[in-house]
Amino acid sequence: MRFLFSTGSLYTYGMDRCFEMAARAGFDGIEVMTDRRWDTRQPAYLRRLIDRHGLPIVAIHVPLENAMVPGWPDDTPGRVHETVKLAETLGAEVVIHHLPLRFNLCWAGLGGIRLPLPWPGRNVYREWVLDGYAALQETTAVTLCIENLPAVRVFGRRVNPGTWNTLSEITRVPALTLDTTHLGAWGLDPAKVYGQLGGRVRHVHLSNFDGREHRRPEDGHLRLDRLLARLAADGYTGAVSIELSPDALNAGASDDEVAGLMAASLAYCRRAAGAT
Repeated sequence: MRFLFSTGSLYTYGMDRCFEMAARAGFDGIEVMTDRRWDTRQPAYLRRLIDRHGLPIVAIHVPLENAMVPGWPDDTPGRVHETVKLAETLGAEVVIHHLPLRFNLCWAGLGGIRLPLPWPGRNVYREWVLDGYAALQETTAVTLCIENLPAVRVFGRRVNPGTWNTLSEITRVPALTLDTTHLGAWGLDPAKVYGQLGGRVRHVHLSNFDGREHRRPEDGHLRLDRLLARLAADGYTGAVSIELSPDALNAGASDDEVAGLMAASLAYCRRAAGAT
């Protein structure tokens, strides 16, 4: 089982520094979180980082819907297409994108931030997932992995923001990125959910949940050791990306401290995956 470091875990750092610290911590590869910075999306630069640090880019995440991404399309289907091109160029195996939202939104730009506004028109992304998603998958060896979404708290109650974001509905998607902290936001056990979804899980975003999302794997309410042991026992051949919030790694502390936390989380995961 390969363990990747998601650059989204330190999105407040530069890409070269993310690669350097992932190499120091002993990761097997990288998941790139693309965003408005060209450094996350330029193949020649990313190849230099691969060569410099000896870490392959195995997975690439499509930009988040609320991000302004200069030079790329504003619509999510267009961004998925661009991310697939980038993955093909770099030899990445997986492209991750989220389930469509239930609510139809348009996005207004303000000071580098995209703000969601209700919109009564068509939900183009939802329509594309029903049609264009399969058509694109047929043209590429890169696996498109749609990611489950977390619950959103509204006045203390859980609200489902995503289309097909239930365990019964998500089975219409052939290849999934199983995000464990998003399951934690629903009060679900990732090992049990993995057992229900079986072979559809082709990529994993691993982080814990303690009321806050994207905690270190060993810090939170979720028994991620059980999930990792089950993946290993099943002969899971995909990758597992450790995807955290920067504060979970004490971003801004010394590089030795941050890299040490990264290495400790990786060691926890490898131990758990070996406990079969």
